[in-house]
Amino acid sequence: MLNCPFIRPHPAVWRLVFGVSVVYLLVLLFILFQSYDTVKSIMYWFYPDLVHFRIDSEKEYGVNCSDITFERVWSHVDVFAFGHFFGWAMKAMLVRHYGICWTISVAWEITEIAFAHLLPNFIECWWDAIILDILLCNGCGIWLGMVLCRKLENETYEWESIKSIPSTKGKIRRAVLQFTPASWTHVRWLDPNCTYMRFFAVYQLVFFWLVTELNTFFLKHIFEIPPGHPLSVGRIVLIGLIVAPTLRQYYSYVTDPRCKRVGTQCWVFGAITITEAIIWSKFGLELVARTQIQNILLWLLIQLVMSFICLYICVLYARRNQSQLETEVIKDSQASTSTESVVKPSHAQHSKVTKRKNKFANGPMKT
Repeated sequence: MLNCPFIRPHPAVWRLVFGVSVVYLLVLLFILFQSYDTVKSIMYWFYPDLVHFRIDSEKEYGVNCSDITFERVWSHVDVFAFGHFFGWAMKAMLVRHYGICWTISVAWEITEIAFAHLLPNFIECWWDAIILDILLCNGCGIWLGMVLCRKLENETYEWESIKSIPSTKGKIRRAVLQFTPASWTHVRWLDPNCTYMRFFAVYQLVFFWLVTELNTFFLKHIFEIPPGHPLSVGRIVLIGLIVAPTLRQYYSYVTDPRCKRVGTQCWVFGAITITEAIIWSKFGLELVARTQIQNILLWLLIQLVMSFICLYICVLYARRNQSQLETEVIKDSQASTSTESVVKPSHAQHSKVTKRKNKFANGPMKT
């Protein structure tokens, strides 16, 4: 079993995650070739509480949207709202790119509209989708995640062996810090000189992300599983653990010319996503038969256009930053050269100039 790009808390942990992901894929393949009744019987054997649970298909969603009061808006701020917030904070720390995060956030709301004719709980009032979801929960979560990324990027990491720490308190602190990153790499999904293949690679990332989110809701609906059930929560936690090394491997493949193939964990995650989609399509055949093809085609077109616009803006922004960085490096170099003949520059000034030169010379960070 190959090593994962992560070393914290230990490479063996991520090997275990990879092993569990393979087992999960095998379980999905087993389910794929069973009947619906057999799968439900297995679920009832492990979780008898699911026997009497049924999806309320008569419940109405997104009604009386013109009735906007503080009490009604506040009633939507529940545990799921905090789940949106912290979930997007973690997603931002995984993706580490404002443009891609906002693209996925807006694209998911469009996805809910496109598939609302199949899943009624996707129907939301406009203020719920735009204000509560996109701007507040998702937006604040993305901001928090990116702030943490910036903090971790600028952190100085000097790790010492736990054996060399004399105090017990220091040993405990060092043991806890073992579960934090050993270092934090600055991520640049799009640089000013990126090719069209880079764009399609990022679009593919957005598409698979949306399909993974869709799998969550369709699997719960077809197999009638409550949102807070251990099956739902366990799957979300497992997918989150799998996505972390998957994104890292995919980023290396997309941005590093020395990386010639996608990592194994990335392939397994892709197989899991596709297999889950096939499972809910097979067992929810009556539901899938009601699909409005024009909605799905329009959804795919909107995702493509929106991703292109967003990523094009990101490239323009990167070019502007690069030109500004070039100007700053030239000015700092001229200032340091003129100062060297009179007064030796301070250590802080020298470090600042060196850091800017290195950042400009290195370009996109490699793995």
